[in-house]
Amino acid sequence: MPAARLLRTSTFRLSLLYVALFGASVLVLLAFIYWTTVRVIDSQTSDTIEAEVRGLAEQYRARGMGQLIAVIEERSGAFGDPDSVYLLADPGLRRLAGNLSAWPREAAGAEDGWVEISARRADGDAVHGTIRARTFVLPGGFRLLVGRDPRGRADFEGLILESLGGALGITLVLGLLGGLVMSRRMLRRVDAVRETGQRIVRGDLSRRMPVTGVGDEFDRLSVTVNEMLDEIETLMTGLRTVTDSVAHDLRSPLTRLKARLELALREGPADEQGHRAAIEHAIAETDAILRTFATLMEIARAESGKAGIAMTPVDLGTIAADMVELYAPLAERKGLVIEASLEETEPVAGHAEFLSQLVANLLDNALAYTPEGRIGVSLARGDGDTVRLTVEDSGPGIPAEERDRVLQRFVRLDASRTGGGSGLGLSLVAGVAALHRASLVLGESPLGGLRVTVTFPASPT
Repeated sequence: MPAARLLRTSTFRLSLLYVALFGASVLVLLAFIYWTTVRVIDSQTSDTIEAEVRGLAEQYRARGMGQLIAVIEERSGAFGDPDSVYLLADPGLRRLAGNLSAWPREAAGAEDGWVEISARRADGDAVHGTIRARTFVLPGGFRLLVGRDPRGRADFEGLILESLGGALGITLVLGLLGGLVMSRRMLRRVDAVRETGQRIVRGDLSRRMPVTGVGDEFDRLSVTVNEMLDEIETLMTGLRTVTDSVAHDLRSPLTRLKARLELALREGPADEQGHRAAIEHAIAETDAILRTFATLMEIARAESGKAGIAMTPVDLGTIAADMVELYAPLAERKGLVIEASLEETEPVAGHAEFLSQLVANLLDNALAYTPEGRIGVSLARGDGDTVRLTVEDSGPGIPAEERDRVLQRFVRLDASRTGGGSGLGLSLVAGVAALHRASLVLGESPLGGLRVTVTFPASPT
């Protein structure tokens, strides 16, 4: 994986931003630690010096000048603390004891208090840096000065700065390494998605976005895209099926239409009766073709769910009663009986035209494939807030393994292909049911034929 491409990824840039923010936070934290530590050291040094001054002053009051000089010489000698600074001077500021060579000029006029001084030790070595010291006036005008050489403090500060700088450097390095690792991982997943997308663009609709199973945002996005691809593949498959079916099922009526027109052309106006019959047959074939296309358009409108209609409360019982009354004479001419059992139910949220088309198609299908016997239409309350419409017949029925397939466009069972149907009736019923969020179930009727049950949710009041 090219390094330049890796460094240009959004993940790496985001990691750099977080590293910068985290580094700034760590820097502020380390600066606070350094400042607090130095303050604590200075406070402890001041407390130590104060305690030294009080102790030496007590030695002078209790045992006199000789004992004080002996204590100072001991503490400032070879066995004392090398960082401690002591100086005892007489009223004329002449040195009596201590490890400084002379009374500092900066403390010449000081009484009791803190001073910042630069001085040389009694052995001639210069003090490292500026000494923070405490001066004290003893009884008799003698002057006492106690301080600390800053060498130890400077060494400690240097150690702290090195440690804090090392911690900051390690933090930045680890942050950058983490950013590179995260960027590499994200880039691999993005590349996998991009490769899949390119294959889909080239026409392989069976490809799906990779899902790792960890449930992160990439997985959620991949699942959503895969669902979209499933729907696109279904639509494309359906489009190919419809195209093939249209080509297959319209070939015969178009061939017959052409034959009728050619016959009318050959016979000419001399055979007026034959000429007229050929034209009437051609018109009938054209009407059948137009009905097929009209039904396809209705199915497309219903299945799209974007028919530009508003769902309103509809009395399904009234629609079913009107359709039964309309189809009763047709059933009677075929020697069939339509038995209706329509209970009073809650309205359903829907579109009256589509619901009328649904009931009409169910009755059309029952009349077309029921040679004798009866057709049953019932409307009743279902479980919960639902309304159940059932249309059943005493015809041959549909085998269980074929019931899902007959809901597709242009699907007709072999036994029914001579019946002249287009194979779109139940497909339109399925589309209207989907538009109304209704369940559609095909089953076996006690009458011996097909039972179609459509269950609608009741309209909210």
